[in-house]
Amino acid sequence: MISNQQPLNLSPLMDIYDILVPKDNMLRQIIHLVDYSFVQVELQHKYCLDNGRNAVPSI
Repeated sequence: MISNQQPLNLSPLMDIYDILVPKDNMLRQIIHLVDYSFVQVELQHKYCLDNGRNAVPSI
């Protein structure tokens, strides 16, 4: 496992998302309603604990 993983540099334009997409948008609501924790369990066997990039939760 690599302990010094480089940070992901997101675009400074990501703030525009909050301006352009309304708070009551259906896709925003889905993010909060659906439990995506099963994805980590399903993909756990795809990652190596001692080789390659770190697998970190996105949320």
